[in-house]
Amino acid sequence: MVSKKPSKQRKRLFNAPLHRRGKIMSVHLSPELRDKYGVRSIPIRVGDKVRILRGDNRGIEGKVTKVDRKNYKVFVENVVRENARGDKIPIPIHYSNLMIIDLDLSDQWRRRKLESKLSEEGGVSG
Repeated sequence: MVSKKPSKQRKRLFNAPLHRRGKIMSVHLSPELRDKYGVRSIPIRVGDKVRILRGDNRGIEGKVTKVDRKNYKVFVENVVRENARGDKIPIPIHYSNLMIIDLDLSDQWRRRKLESKLSEEGGVSG
């Protein structure tokens, strides 16, 4: 049972342990991937290709280079800014402002998980 109170929702979010934050950081799939796998969202990982949907960098696509579970942020390649010294530093992006357009399926566990979801979906509707 989960509370409806926004304050308790925020408390659960900000006090969540790191192993739960990975699940919380699920990102929507593109419509093509959603149709292909029968899943609306999936936890984001390094190597996934994403499109930024909100903010100054809207429309940029790139691979995920780092996932910061502590701060709920994702870093995408070629999304950088210049600091005062002139160094290029990556811009952190909140996971809710992203959409996965290509999955990194090099991990066998992740591939099997998606295939099992697909077979469950096929079994229910077919």
